[in-house]
Amino acid sequence: MKEIYFAGGCFWGVEHFFKGVDGVAEAMPGYANGNTDNPTYKEVYTDTTGFAETVRVRYNPDRVSLDFLTRMFFTVTDPLTLNRQGHDEGTRYRSGVFYVDGEDRAVIETVFQEVSAKLGVPLVTQLEPLKNFYPAEEYHQNYLDKNPDGYCHLSLKTFSYLRLYQDAKLYLGDETDTVARMANLAALIAKKMHFFWTGFYRVIDSELVLGPFQGTAACFRIGFGKGVCGTAWKEKKTIVVPDVEEFPGHIACSSESKSEIVVPVFNEKGDVTAVLDIDDNQYATFDNTDAAWLEWLAALV
Repeated sequence: MKEIYFAGGCFWGVEHFFKGVDGVAEAMPGYANGNTDNPTYKEVYTDTTGFAETVRVRYNPDRVSLDFLTRMFFTVTDPLTLNRQGHDEGTRYRSGVFYVDGEDRAVIETVFQEVSAKLGVPLVTQLEPLKNFYPAEEYHQNYLDKNPDGYCHLSLKTFSYLRLYQDAKLYLGDETDTVARMANLAALIAKKMHFFWTGFYRVIDSELVLGPFQGTAACFRIGFGKGVCGTAWKEKKTIVVPDVEEFPGHIACSSESKSEIVVPVFNEKGDVTAVLDIDDNQYATFDNTDAAWLEWLAALV
């Protein structure tokens, strides 16, 4: 077993999230990298001890990689907010990754650099060796299991996406046919997340051509740079649209569609080969959480 320490705001939600990652043997909330011995929650809460609410993650490296765990960490934290996650503020809620094995730093740094490059700004998330760690009081352990309706700063759909991603990765397995993978991935997303329309458009010559989908009948073809799908293809980036009527040049395949997200699918050369298109019949359904996880899911194609 190996271990890594993640500080991501209130440790109740972070613990609950990492407990659900396949290959993680233990997720324990506690206090890390402070200036005193054996701190209590009340002491840490004063922001005078230097400790951060942190989760110790013990994992089997044969089943889950440090790279994957670190990338998962960035799906549940905001690396641009200093000493704050969600509504929680204070140095105890700062974000950070604390390592015990010096060889792990290079792996973690690579993920930090990729996230920073994508956001276009430096991260405020700390990357430091572990100085110390003290388990939190018993009532903090497995808090959300004991209190299912308890406070959690993480979006509830984060937990749904984690299970969906792991199920999809296992289910798709080593199937080599891309269309077959698209078909089952669309079905899995639709069943788990209950969006209005979920499907793929494939790049064929100069157009996007309708591929496997779940939902109502849709447009057969979309031009390069046209609509949300064609724009995501052209710009090679995920596009989130809270209200489709406000998107210039929106192509209305269905009058029931109110919000949309489109995620490019890339090949190994970095070329867009398809897009994952998801619509919902409610406004403002999609946000950065959906974007991050749907990009992970699209990569499985």
